[in-house]
Amino acid sequence: MKSFRLATMFAAGLLLAPGHPFAQELSGPQVVRTLGRLQGGAPGIDIALLMEEAAASAGKGVAALPDWQKLSKLSQLIVEIDFENDSIAIEPKSYRTVGMIADALHHPNLRRYKFLVVGHTSSTGDAKHNLDLSQKRANAITEALSTTFAIAPDRLFAIGVGEEWLVDPSNPQAADNRRVQLVNLGLVK
Repeated sequence: MKSFRLATMFAAGLLLAPGHPFAQELSGPQVVRTLGRLQGGAPGIDIALLMEEAAASAGKGVAALPDWQKLSKLSQLIVEIDFENDSIAIEPKSYRTVGMIADALHHPNLRRYKFLVVGHTSSTGDAKHNLDLSQKRANAITEALSTTFAIAPDRLFAIGVGEEWLVDPSNPQAADNRRVQLVNLGLVK
């Protein structure tokens, strides 16, 4: 199976730690293993509360908020998905990556879990615009996964955080900061 450029985060706290280069080549089975790592039960995550906090904190950061810190304890994967500039249109070359994610989510080891799709942007544009754009991009990924790749919509939750968690804070406008993150939220109830 062809590998795709993905970035992973394994240890607690790395979600919130700025400036870590995580790029590496992963295969589909590695994606399944990465997203399937749960350390104990997943903490209760209130998606609506996370969305409210992201909207209220646009331009101020959310990483230090307790509800957002809970995400650092969960299995997660950062995925490089390219969008057209200032758009929610997924670049055709990125559909292969979205397809690999879908294959992983259909895998028997992950079929029982629900996932948070977190959209990120660079700091190009103002904070409110970036927050809205990142939400729309996260929605575009969940829609592609549920419609094109038949992932049950009740397993997917989308949220945008704009420019609040930069992978490369020394270069806030860098393309590396525009990404999608998948977080395993635990078992579907």
